[in-house]
Order: sequence, then C-alpha cells, then structure tokens
Amino acid sequence: MVFSVVAARTWAWGQAGQVSLDGGGELYWKGTMWGRALQFAGCFVAVAVPLMLPSPSSATDDISGIIERSVEANEADWRALAHFDFDEEDRDASGGSKTYRELMIEGSRYARLIAVNGVPLSPEADALEEQKLEKVIAERKRESPDRRRKRIDAFQKGRERDHILLQQLARAFNFSMTGEGKLGAYDVYVLQATPRPGYQPPNMDAQVLTGMKGSLWIDKQSGQWVKVEADVIRPVTIGGFIARVEPDTEFELEKMPVQNGLWFPRHFSMHSHSKILFLFAHHTQADEIYSNYTEILPR
Repeated sequence: MVFSVVAARTWAWGQAGQVSLDGGGELYWKGTMWGRALQFAGCFVAVAVPLMLPSPSSATDDISGIIERSVEANEADWRALAHFDFDEEDRDASGGSKTYRELMIEGSRYARLIAVNGVPLSPEADALEEQKLEKVIAERKRESPDRRRKRIDAFQKGRERDHILLQQLARAFNFSMTGEGKLGAYDVYVLQATPRPGYQPPNMDAQVLTGMKGSLWIDKQSGQWVKVEADVIRPVTIGGFIARVEPDTEFELEKMPVQNGLWFPRHFSMHSHSKILFLFAHHTQADEIYSNYTEILPR
C-alpha cells in the first residue's frame, strides 16, 4: 500500500537501520512491499460510506460507490497474490538493475536472482543461484516447528501491520472526484485523497497519514486501480523523536490486468526524504518493475 510504505520503512530505519534476513538471504519485506501497495482501499468496505458522506448528495453517493467497487477488486487481488510467483526488477540510481524471481516457498517468499542489468545470468552464475535456492528449500522442509513458525510469523507480521494501518485510511482521508478521462487504454475516474481535519492516529505507523495526500485513477469498467500517486505535504514525526518524514517524499504505483479479473502491480517507484533522530538525513529511492506473474499450481 503506497501510503504505508513510508511509515513501515522509516520506522524500520529508526529501529534497526536494516531489514531482517533469513538463512537463505531473503529479505522478509521484499515479498510484502508491493502487497502493501495493493491495499490502498482495503479497509473501506466497512467504514467508507458513513465516513465519506457528511451529507446526502448524488456526488458523494457516486464517490462511495466507486470506492466500494475498488475495495472489492483490490481485496480479490490481495487474497490472490500469495498464490503467484513473479519477476521483480529493482533499478538503482546509477542505472543498473537486478532482477529476481519472487517465489513463495513453504509459507514465505524467497528472491532468486535471475538477471543483472537486464542480462540473464551466465550458466555458471545461474547454477550457483539454483544451488542457493535448493539449499533454502531443503532447509525449510527440515526446519524445526519453532523455526518454521518464527519464519512465517516474520513474513506475516508486515502484512498484519499493513492491515492495522489500512483500517485507519478511511478515517484519515477525505475523498473527492476531480475528473474523468483516459489513462493509457483505460477510461478512468480520478479521485483525490486529502488529510481529514482532526484525525488522531492510534499508533506510530499511522502518524505518517496525517501529512500525506494522494490521487487515484480507477478503471471505470473493473473498479481496479490503474495508477496511484501519493506524496508527503508536510513534515511528519514518527515515534516522537525517532524519525521525521519530510516533504518531497513521493510514491507511484501502476497496476495491470493479469488473469481472471485480477490486477497486480506493474511499476512501483518511491523517493523518500527523512531524518533519523532529527539529525541524520536519510534519502532512499526505489524503482521496481513487476512482470511474468505465474499462478502457483497445487503440487
């Protein structure tokens, strides 16, 4: 979820300055970050209508209907994403890139390197990566129940944190229709999300929502997102003094149809600016391309 990525990553920097690795070198957050992006509207099913309709009008009725359709579509995507493997190309600021095959293995993701700078690995390098993968599979199959539980719990923890944060989105934002148009091949509604005055975040992660605004381009036919943009419009302190997210932090998500009405991310980009302990400037960026979604068939 675009709005939650900044909170999750900035909080992680403030706590540890790194992300946890499992025995196979997998980044636990790697398989969940774009899953968060899918969840922008996930919490609206139960609370969007009463919160978005301060007074009856056909305009707000239209907006609430659009949001509800979008919620249903994105919820279906979210449920399905754990049943797909996919390719993720991570591009760096220098123009280089690494491409991974994101695999769901025994309850959590594993990122297998398959290309560097757009060039497939040499047979020797590919064989080495295959050995690493086979080692991880073997380790996970024979791990103790306690280690297996901890590994899967660590993978699911990010998802659960996102769900808690998502429950706050309808409370944190007001939505308005800014127009209709065409984006690529899709006829879209264009909606704006702005901070709700008086919103009180219940926890540290949700604090970042108070300083963000966003725009959504929603496909008229399917209710799916075609594009989402979000940016920080004022400094937001997270954790009292641990970190502050600065303006000019920006995010963009683009989705594409995959199969059977499901839409998954095609492109995600992020440029973030923050300060740790109000002293140390931290700048990071992500530019990620997703492709080759393949449904995981029952074995």
